[in-house]
Amino acid sequence: MFNIGFAELILVLLVAFLVVGPRDLPKVARWLGRTVKKARQLIKELRKESGWDDMMSETEDVRRDIEQTVREGDISADLRSASKELNKSISDARKQTGIKKP
Repeated sequence: MFNIGFAELILVLLVAFLVVGPRDLPKVARWLGRTVKKARQLIKELRKESGWDDMMSETEDVRRDIEQTVREGDISADLRSASKELNKSISDARKQTGIKKP
């Protein structure tokens, strides 16, 4: 969640040890743990009540549908193959008639 590495974690613990002191550090750690747990529960409840997760999943479904529609509606491959066929036909007709390429 926070992308904290081992070195950063040691630094934070060292600063907390110096600021709070060794005697009160366990109390502060417990309080911080409870506070983070309550905050997570609050956010989870807020998402559930607001319908945020449902809205996000619906938005993702719509995005996938749009991408699929764009892929199905893409005619560039058909145009390329038609262009190749047309160029081949023109080339064959020039060979048969003896007309050189301008």
